[in-house]
Amino acid sequence: MANDIDTSLVGNLGLGQRRQASGDEGRLGQEQFLDLMVTQMRNQDPFKPMESGDFLGQLAQFGTVSGIGDMQKTLGELADAVRGQQTLQAASLVDRDVLVAAREAWLPPSGDLRGRVDVPDGATELSVEIFDLHGRLIGELPVQPPADGTTAEFRWDGALEDGSRAEPGFYELRASGRIDGEAAALDVLVAGRVESVSTKGDRGRFTLTVTGLGVVDLDRVRGIN
Repeated sequence: MANDIDTSLVGNLGLGQRRQASGDEGRLGQEQFLDLMVTQMRNQDPFKPMESGDFLGQLAQFGTVSGIGDMQKTLGELADAVRGQQTLQAASLVDRDVLVAAREAWLPPSGDLRGRVDVPDGATELSVEIFDLHGRLIGELPVQPPADGTTAEFRWDGALEDGSRAEPGFYELRASGRIDGEAAALDVLVAGRVESVSTKGDRGRFTLTVTGLGVVDLDRVRGIN
């Protein structure tokens, strides 16, 4: 039909040679598109000229494709900038203590096991129970409700009921309280020192190596000390 772009005109315009030279065979650039449009208008049937709607439709189609390419480039640049900012932020966590939601925590050979309880509004009678890896209850720590904020700190020095000290290692922690008079399980946030930061996978997810917690995804961090 007269309103279709005659692809044979590409050869007459020398566009095939330009695409081959540029290495973009099969792609139509902005300059080539405009050349084709002008040639199509010159060679159209004067008794059946191209309607303005068809002409504008082709321009809109090309503009959409071109706009998508520009948008993809802009989004790519934005993603690189955000990723760079995240890298700097993650690197700044090295040698700092972070709080991570966990069920187990490490008691070091010397020093305390430290953490916090995530306390909802109105929670009372807070406590943290400590279990060994065999599931035996070996201690219970009362926790003071926070005067402000949403977490309450606790420390365990490893002391047992018989006056001895627990062996270094991992222990299970279970926090609980009462909300509106009903018993409720609460989240335990374990504190650990960040040793290193690395990226994981093609998407560049950040992971932290945390003392006593191992490798932890950055999105699991609930607080920074």
